[in-house]
Amino acid sequence: MKINNLYSPNFDKKKRLIKSIKSIVIHYTGMQSERASIARLCSPKFKVSSHFLINEKGKIYRLVKDQYIAWHAGKSNWGKYKNLNKNSIGIELVNKGHQFGYTDFKKKQLSSLIKLCKLLIKKYKIKKKYITGHSDIAPLRKIDPGEKFPWKQMAKNKIGVWHNHNSDFLYKSRNIKVLKKKEKMGFFENLKKIGYYFSKNQKKSLFKILTAFQRHFRQELVNGKLDKECWIIAKDIAKNCKNS
Repeated sequence: MKINNLYSPNFDKKKRLIKSIKSIVIHYTGMQSERASIARLCSPKFKVSSHFLINEKGKIYRLVKDQYIAWHAGKSNWGKYKNLNKNSIGIELVNKGHQFGYTDFKKKQLSSLIKLCKLLIKKYKIKKKYITGHSDIAPLRKIDPGEKFPWKQMAKNKIGVWHNHNSDFLYKSRNIKVLKKKEKMGFFENLKKIGYYFSKNQKKSLFKILTAFQRHFRQELVNGKLDKECWIIAKDIAKNCKNS
């Protein structure tokens, strides 16, 4: 697997401990072109970067060496970790995103991503639970890599967690409201077990956290509404996270 060096100046100059790397965070660039994406990630003016960028043809660029903290996650939480820049590897995928014409991710791009993730998982012993999207760790601010990102395909390649239910079974539970308070509380407890973070000001955040969960695990319908399908999926994934 060839990795092309194209270094960004945007990173913490102090090296981090290799054992502090616990997570992979996947993003889309959300810009109109590959050139614009690289310019932004390598410009001192914007103070953003990632460790890797993968273009639509599958070409991998290394922007920041693994031992340094890249500036990709921002204010974020996942499981027991806060501000995930210091604990993660950031991977940007060239895609115009929701603002400029969101498209499916390309086959060659995903093939390179899978190879890169497998390499990083083996190198840093990263658990499946800690393979996340930007919207998972920062649901109040971000929506990437979005509902077109193939998390199920990634999980089949042992990258990230997924549920064990077939689509026909789940579809029967779609749009059926979860009415019992105990079941609602159980759903959000399962989200915590998966890794999602809830602040004290919960009411404002619940909709966006649920939407982030759907963008990742129930991509056919992203509406921010809790139904029985989401409840079943969350319960199963929370259980799978114990062993990942």
